Amino acid sequence: MHEITVSDMDSGQRIDRLLAEQLDDTSRSDMQGRIRDGLVKVNGGTIKPNYKVKKDDVVTVEVRELVEADIIPEDLGLEIIHEDAEVAVVNKPKGMVVHPAAGHPSGTLVNGLMHQLDNLSGINGELRPGIVHRIDKDTSGLLMVAKDDVTHRHLVEQLVEKSVTRKYTALVHGTIPHDKGTIEAPIGRNPKERQEMAVVDDGKEAVTHFNVLERYKDFTLVECILDTGRTHQIRVHMKYIGYPLAGDPKYGPRKTLETEGQMLHAGTLGFIHPKTGEYLEFTAPLPDQFEDVLETLTPLSD
Repeated sequence: MHEITVSDMDSGQRIDRLLAEQLDDTSRSDMQGRIRDGLVKVNGGTIKPNYKVKKDDVVTVEVRELVEADIIPEDLGLEIIHEDAEVAVVNKPKGMVVHPAAGHPSGTLVNGLMHQLDNLSGINGELRPGIVHRIDKDTSGLLMVAKDDVTHRHLVEQLVEKSVTRKYTALVHGTIPHDKGTIEAPIGRNPKERQEMAVVDDGKEAVTHFNVLERYKDFTLVECILDTGRTHQIRVHMKYIGYPLAGDPKYGPRKTLETEGQMLHAGTLGFIHPKTGEYLEFTAPLPDQFEDVLETLTPLSD
């Protein structure tokens, strides 16, 4: 347990910023997570990450103990696009769950990573080693994986600062008339359907940019670029503007194409290497199943 008494000089600072500055080997995003988990208290009570400390506030920070992951490594033949001592980039196939949970304890990306990589960070808990960010089960494409905790924090900071390049290819229903656009609409839990996300007034900031790549009869192929990474962000935003993803069982019309799940591929991923400071960018081509569906569509002439 860490304990800090706020000085007059530090009064008025956001608590997440103050703790990131005063505690070693941590970051604002890590502190925000601890605050949300109830591990940070001010004068014995819980607070929000944007709380501004006052002189003589007593701040306590509970140290989370790492728990040994009880995960069975499995040879799943994962496609590792890049690997070095600090970070790896993996091309997740469509239909694969990212980390173990109730209902799917094996066959996940984490099971495969435990087999193919030597080390994984432990910040995200015992069932999510190495996982910095995630994509949905039926979304294919690139994910960055941290091999130690310092790297993990550095990569999360880049996500918070919106400096990570994340470009997705999506097939949506309808013909989008304009060539590009930006969707800026807050996303939160759907109050009418708790298993879904939706654009809601009190949701978290969410920004998606899109460019039209190809128009087909009844469909449009778009590139979506994320500024933020909310749950189901692209799926929710494209539905919000009237162009839901093809094959999406949760947010779009069902059984319109022969596909399992939404037509969404995380094809480009770029970030600053935590140790070298070099910007790295990786691409993964559309999976064969995605290409096969496109072959069945009728392109619209310009």
